[in-house]
Amino acid sequence: MLAVGLMSGTSLDGIDAALVRILPRGPTYALELVRFQTFPFESALYDELLAALPPNAASVAAVARLHHALGAVFARAAKTITGSAAIDFVASHGQTLFHDGPRHVTLQVGDAFMIREATGATVCYDFRSADCAANGHGAPLVARVDALLLAHAGEDRVALNLGGIANITLLRKGASPEEAVAFDTGPGTMLLDAFVAERTKGRQRFDADGDLARAGHVDETLLAQMLADEFFEAPIPKTTGRERFGKHFLAQHARLSTLTVEDGAATLCELTAASVARAIRDTGLPTARVIAAGGGARNRTLMERLAARLAPAFVEPSDAMGLPVEAKEAMAFVVLGYEALRERAGNVPAATGAARPVVLGAIAPHNLRALLARVQGECTTSS
Repeated sequence: MLAVGLMSGTSLDGIDAALVRILPRGPTYALELVRFQTFPFESALYDELLAALPPNAASVAAVARLHHALGAVFARAAKTITGSAAIDFVASHGQTLFHDGPRHVTLQVGDAFMIREATGATVCYDFRSADCAANGHGAPLVARVDALLLAHAGEDRVALNLGGIANITLLRKGASPEEAVAFDTGPGTMLLDAFVAERTKGRQRFDADGDLARAGHVDETLLAQMLADEFFEAPIPKTTGRERFGKHFLAQHARLSTLTVEDGAATLCELTAASVARAIRDTGLPTARVIAAGGGARNRTLMERLAARLAPAFVEPSDAMGLPVEAKEAMAFVVLGYEALRERAGNVPAATGAARPVVLGAIAPHNLRALLARVQGECTTSS
């Protein structure tokens, strides 16, 4: 089956679109990435998004306009990545405008019906709400996908996502997908990106390859102050986002404004490395193989600092597992879309805190009966 996965995360670097061939294979899936592209947001839409995101408070009209505008750009991304191929379905995460895991409130926008109109295919969307309705945090959602694709019978592994927010999935050797443990560890690249954009007056939106951080020195006093944030000591399951680690977090630590851009980047890079490493150590898998994905996995300085803090554990990008770091999350939502179509639970209650396993996602149907028949046929063949 051929499907498109669409993902836009907290880093706001654009829409990741992956054209994926997916086939059930026993309890797991065989995935082949056919094409991948990131479609950056145009500057006007990027500014509208920033104005709507916490700590700002957008009007209902502004949210409705963003829902429509993002639906159009998600649709274009899906149509472009598809090209002349005939696809079976689209799985769209949308763009999170608000998320409060402990209160079970979440909102992703990007009109799925516009995507359906553009592609002529069924669209699976709104993946977080079902978990929240079951008293879960609605995140992290890729724990089940990590367990299906990356768990190993012979070694402990940790799947690490370095997006705007960092999260980990703990995969103990021989454990079932339902036994996976996942949670957000704190900032991924969000604070570093915001700092660099602010200090360069928008000329740079991120620290390319970690060059700024590599040239700087960590302010240990400031690092200790930031690591004292109560989130890092909070029990799991836990999630976080821009509501806690947005630009206002930078303003709360005024010492940052006295540092050079290089020293500030080095300190914020170390904040991510230190918080991720602490989370992995505290969960009892200090020597597990760490498989990193997300845009931050291309930041060489961040990866080096993680490797140093996690030694002797081995840290590697997910490319080595056939999941390109930039495409992994978009590919993961293809898996969640397929799980929804076969009516299998996509959440892991141990990761999200939900009361029970639930099927994730809503469906904008197009020839749905025929699609479900193809899903059933593939699953029967693979069993």
